Amino acid sequence: MDHKTLLKKIKLSIQLMELHDENPFKIRNYQSALISLEREDQDIMTLNESELASLQGVGKSMVEAIQQLKETDTFPFLEELLVKTPEGILEVLQIKGLGPKKVKTLWESLGITSTHELMEACQSGKVAKIKGFGEKTQNTIIQNLEFIASNSGKWLYADIEEMFGQFEDTLRVIAPDAELAIVGDFSRQMEIITEAEFLLASDELSAAKTTIKAMESIEWIMLESGPRTLRGKLKEIDLSVSIHFCSKEDFLWKKLSLIASPMHMEAMVDEKESIAKKLQKKNYSSEEEFFSINKLQFIPAEMREGYGEVELAKENKIPELLGENDLKGILHNHSTYSDGKHSLRQMAEYCKELGYEYLGISDHSKTAFYAGGLTEDQIVKQHQEIDALNQEMAPFRIFKGIESDILSDGKLDYANEVLASFDFIVASVHSILNMEIKRATTRLITAIENPYTTILGHPTGRLLLRRQGYPLDHKAIIDACAANNVVIEINANPWRLDLDWRHVRYAIAQGVMLSINPDAHAMEGYSDMKYGVLVGRKGGLTKEMTLNAMSGEEIGSYFDARLKKIN
Repeated sequence: MDHKTLLKKIKLSIQLMELHDENPFKIRNYQSALISLEREDQDIMTLNESELASLQGVGKSMVEAIQQLKETDTFPFLEELLVKTPEGILEVLQIKGLGPKKVKTLWESLGITSTHELMEACQSGKVAKIKGFGEKTQNTIIQNLEFIASNSGKWLYADIEEMFGQFEDTLRVIAPDAELAIVGDFSRQMEIITEAEFLLASDELSAAKTTIKAMESIEWIMLESGPRTLRGKLKEIDLSVSIHFCSKEDFLWKKLSLIASPMHMEAMVDEKESIAKKLQKKNYSSEEEFFSINKLQFIPAEMREGYGEVELAKENKIPELLGENDLKGILHNHSTYSDGKHSLRQMAEYCKELGYEYLGISDHSKTAFYAGGLTEDQIVKQHQEIDALNQEMAPFRIFKGIESDILSDGKLDYANEVLASFDFIVASVHSILNMEIKRATTRLITAIENPYTTILGHPTGRLLLRRQGYPLDHKAIIDACAANNVVIEINANPWRLDLDWRHVRYAIAQGVMLSINPDAHAMEGYSDMKYGVLVGRKGGLTKEMTLNAMSGEEIGSYFDARLKKIN
């Protein structure tokens, strides 16, 4: 049990209480306690009973529940709720757009207790006939179920990163004399991982294979395995595993082959031979030598995707890629003024402690009332606090920003005189995500053409493995940003990673700068910056084309110059 898991258990208990029509007053108490716990700075696991009881909204029963969760991973009331809940209902509750009340209606009206039964009911048209659902809701449920099914066995890079390290350590212990490499999608730092792939080279392959086959953490699928590859699935999580074997003599060329994507392998180096053909010659002793003897600039592993990087390497046009140390500040962050966990001061002090020169605070705007969006009066109050903190913390600087909602017609949700009071504006879509491509693209272009828009935030609104982004004409959006000197965000939150790396190179080619931001709602969110850097690097991003690689003084001048042009 850890902090996050404990909160998830409390959230589950609230969902089940609503599902089973428990006392509304009790539900509100749990919700109030959850809000307080989510905003708490400290790890809940480290708080004793008296410390928990001192938190606003956390009553005696919740303190008891938390203590029991710490000791046993559950608590009696949650177990009571689970006993009377069919197991499949827990999966149905995870479907986006279906709250506990609707799930209860489906359960009582059609006897639906699993996602499989729900899909059958939708396909037969039964769900549309239930009061409060209709054809549109039914189609949305089908789309969400299909989306979930298509993502089975897939994991976010960030969520699986630690597991890869642990698995690699285990293999090194099992086969200490072998050469070992992580290969496949993870080695190229893809945003979604569907398989854990490793290459193991040994002069005693038979012994190594026998030892690895005995690993209890993997269920090996021998029908899918072969003499040179063992395939299976991890028992604890839904992830496929492939371990490739070769001699130590073949390790380098097999490693290069298995790191590269199929498209990269097919890319032609010259008129006669592809990357794959060149690799098979084995006439090199290092990665660097392979590229050198084939008259190619070295291609970083994360770029070996088959998206034109070989052509760039032929012309020596692969740039020096952005590094984490190149970033001088963090823009697009939230504080307790809206829906953040930490205060403005805490967010600023921690940002400074990490070595950054500046923080851009961009809490939610007034349309996002559900996220505590700022009214005009609250903006004045926040700006006064920023001014005071800037005097106290100089030369570190807090820039005044806002994440202004893009309304359905593309307008931003403050009057121009309010927008003019900020140093920068992050314009983002948070509502009406089901527009068709032409209307959605026009909506964003209208926002981009607003002279106060500085940064286009998380352009597609996607949540990886959770929600597809709304359809956009990416080229048209990027062209509009180029024409209006608007920066595009690479949202570094592992669930977003939006702008997608596949569009980064076109943005750079059009002269559009990128800004890597964590969209942090808590201090710990700053650690996500590295995932934004990975996305940028895959697209060929340099520090020269990264807005927040500017120094504090440079970016201050940049913001001032933009505002002067408007006014």
